[in-house]
Amino acid sequence: MTRTPTGKFPKTAHLLRHADFQRVYKQGRRQFSGNMTVFYLRAADTGEAANRARVGFTVPRALGGSVDRNRIRRRMREAVRHNLALLSDVAAAVDIVFNPKRAAIDAPLETLSQEVARAFEVIRKNLKPRSQHEPATG
Repeated sequence: MTRTPTGKFPKTAHLLRHADFQRVYKQGRRQFSGNMTVFYLRAADTGEAANRARVGFTVPRALGGSVDRNRIRRRMREAVRHNLALLSDVAAAVDIVFNPKRAAIDAPLETLSQEVARAFEVIRKNLKPRSQHEPATG
């Protein structure tokens, strides 16, 4: 199988700080799928990264040893890299945390990529700014 690379996963797109992960977990929304849970939160629009998505990965120790966890993390990163362009037109900065489930260990990369794409579509839909004619809900 030959895949064409769709771009890099730049360092500026990495979510790194523990406090940022905690904020996404506590204040963010969730998107569930068969192989992962995706947490996301609109980030504070500050500075040059105002319209940028930052992505982080958490792989719990319950999923196996460090070799297994790192393999899952690499596969998830590759699936995100292939779909990161889907978030290029999001009107706000967003922080996203992927938390894979045990099924992600043996899932084909295409399946992971499809689930990431589906999660990104949900995030795009939920972060779309409301039009002036649309009533505010909730």
